[in-house]
Parts: sequence; structure tokens; C-alpha cells
Amino acid sequence: MTLAHFPDGFTWGASSSAYQIEGAVRAEGREESIWDLFCNRPGAIDDGSDGRFACDAYDRIPEDIALMQELGLQGYRFSVAWPRIHPDGSSRVNQPGLDHYRRQVDALLDAGITPMITLYHWDLPRPLQSRGGWANRDTAARLGEFADTVGRAFGDLVPRFITVNEPWVHGWLGHFMGIHAPGLHDFGIALAANHHLMLGHAEAMEAFRASAPKAEAGIALVLSPASPFGDSNADLEAAHRQDGWINRWYLDALYRGAYPDDMLDLYRASLPEIGADDLARIAQPTDFLAINYYFRTTVRWNRDGGPLQIERVIPPNAQVSGMGFEIDPDGLYETLVRVHRDYAPVKIVIAENGLSVEDRLVDGAVDDPVRERYLREHLLAAHRAIAEGVPLDGYYCWSLMDNFEWNHGYTQRFGLVYTDFATQDRIIKRSGRWYAGVTRENAVPA
Repeated sequence: MTLAHFPDGFTWGASSSAYQIEGAVRAEGREESIWDLFCNRPGAIDDGSDGRFACDAYDRIPEDIALMQELGLQGYRFSVAWPRIHPDGSSRVNQPGLDHYRRQVDALLDAGITPMITLYHWDLPRPLQSRGGWANRDTAARLGEFADTVGRAFGDLVPRFITVNEPWVHGWLGHFMGIHAPGLHDFGIALAANHHLMLGHAEAMEAFRASAPKAEAGIALVLSPASPFGDSNADLEAAHRQDGWINRWYLDALYRGAYPDDMLDLYRASLPEIGADDLARIAQPTDFLAINYYFRTTVRWNRDGGPLQIERVIPPNAQVSGMGFEIDPDGLYETLVRVHRDYAPVKIVIAENGLSVEDRLVDGAVDDPVRERYLREHLLAAHRAIAEGVPLDGYYCWSLMDNFEWNHGYTQRFGLVYTDFATQDRIIKRSGRWYAGVTRENAVPA
């Protein structure tokens, strides 16, 4: 069998986030987040569920680390819950919450697994939302305080921090589409939230530089190549706007110190106040860029398609995931090469990539060849990008285990490990066993 070998020192990992797996929402001083509130809205979550119990990971650290070892993981990306550490959104520290993550970090290091901490994975403390949330510029400063606390606590142990996870998703799905917390439907507020999330990234970078000077820090962007459905000028322009909306707005700010002119023109009437030095701070050097990749987006022009006049379409014969995403491994290759060519981050890590499948437990096992094939094809695409000079140094599969999948509740399963939510039993899937072979060999069957 031919193997595609990855560079020595390449990190194989898996990812999670606090609200999606921890449960224990009122344990040891944790207070409510915007997701606790959002889940209480009738109809907000597909199956009417919430994250009160999730995977009970808060109380199952040894068990879950043993699974990571069985999978051969060298890295584990997880988020620290803001309302566990700063429950009221102020700089007041809830020490039991901080101590919990110290035990988790120590246990990971003892097991030979390198932790990577995401600071903000969408669980804004309720008191900050009551003061405007991300529509309020001050929230960015509060994220900086949170980063200072986390950096001081873990900067000597954790080599890599992510400031903000997917500002596009949190900014638009939460503040314009209303399908994520805080569940708003306001274009102007969404634009303000997006800018303040990027400013929060800047505040967090500055805090990490001071409190964790030996650690690396960067941001995680969800990126998706945009393709026109047809060859008309209208469709080509729609794809360019889609690219500006999900990709260039964030990449240009980070690496060019400016938002794209065409998007500024499009947003002009609804833009928030942008401070004179905001973009310079957002564009401060990062140590790496974390890329989350799931799908290609094909669009066509539609006069009624919202402010951007775009409509997402699935091309004929395209494969789609359980989430309705257009599956395209070549899109990962295209994204990595484009980011390297146009923006040249020093390092890149794939912080999320995975597939939702309708997994079934049969005779104590989960056979998921579709996910196995998805992972193999995407890893081979990443290998091609490395061969062309892309400085990719790690891959973190989404996700370690089946979890609470935001507005979809427990209806979507992404995990390498099957979670029985009634019993909290964990079972490594066929794809997880396959991934363990990849981590062991540092290579993918070609």
C-alpha cells in the first residue's frame, strides 16, 4: 500500500468546545452563557435539547484522555468556558473553574498530549450580553481581560492559544440569521459584532503577548471557497461577494490591515464605527492561522437573496453531508494554497475538519466508511498542499466525540467516538480506528 507521509513533527489531534461536551452548567460557580439562554427558546434547537449534560466531559477527564491515547492523538484542542472563569463577565476570577482546566491541562500533559486552548468558542457570559454583547465595543476589552487570566494561568504549560473561533459563524449566524445564540436578526448589529469580534481577537493577542510570552497565539477562521453556479457575470459577481463575506473580510483585516473595498462599499450604510487604529491592531502579527474547513459554497445571483443578493445552491451530483454541506476535498487544497499564496501566514493548522453522518450503533460497533473516506480524501488534499510549500503543521479532526451540535442539538454526529447520550458510554468508531492508524504511521493511505 502506498502511503502519503507527513512531515516529521506534524501534529495529529482532535477538537472540541466547552458548551458542546462539558455539561455541568452550574458546577463550581459557572453561570449562564448566551447558549444556556438560547436553548430555552422554544424551537431554537432542532430536537429541543440543550447542553446541560452534553457528553458529561467535565467529570470524565481520565476516561476521555484514555480514548485520546487509544486514538494516538498528539494534540487536543478544547475551549475554556468564559462563564466558568469570569462568570459575571468582569475580571473577577472564579478560581474553581480555573482549577478545573488546570487539572485537565496537567492530565493531558501527563498523557503525552499537547493541549491547544481556544479562548472564545461562543459562550459569552449572560451579563455581557445584557450590556449589548458583541454589538458593544467594550466586549472586546472584556475578552482581553479573559485572555490575560487564561494566559497567566496556562502560559507556562500550553504552547498554543486560539483567540476567537470562527467570527463569521458567530457574527452572522448569531446576530443576523438568528439560528445561533444570541438569536438576533439585525444586519447592522451583525456587522458590529463581526468587527468587535476581530477587535476582541486583537485585545486577546495583546494580552497573550504580555501574559504568555512563550506561547504562540492566533485566530481560527472558517474558510470556504466560493464558486459560481453558472458562467454569467451576475453569478461570477455573486461568488466574489460570497468570498468577500466569508473569507476576504477576515483575511484582509488580519494580513493587510484593511477590510476589502468592495465589501465596505456594500456594507456602507450599516457599518459600525471603526476606530482609527482598529485595523492596525487587528493586523498585528500572529504566530499561526487556524483554518476550519468543511465545505465549498456554490452560489448564484438572486435579487431576493438578502443584502448580498446571493443564493446558495448544491450542484447536480454533488455529495453532501448530513448537515447539507457540499463535500469537496479539493476545496481544502484550494483554500490552503490560496491563503499561503495571498496572505502568507507563518504557520497554518487545520483546527477543524470533519463530517456529520447518521451513525448507528450495531452490536456494540459503529461502521462509518463514509466518514473514513471523507477524512482520507481531505488529508490527501492537505498533503498535496504541503508538497506545494504550504506551512501546515497540524490537523485536528472535528470532533473527538459526538456532542451537542449547536442549533442541531444531538441530531448530528461528527465524532471519531460515538457517544450514547443516555448512558454516556463512548465507543470508538471505524473511522476513529482508521485515524489511529494515521496518527501511528504519520501517513495516509494514498
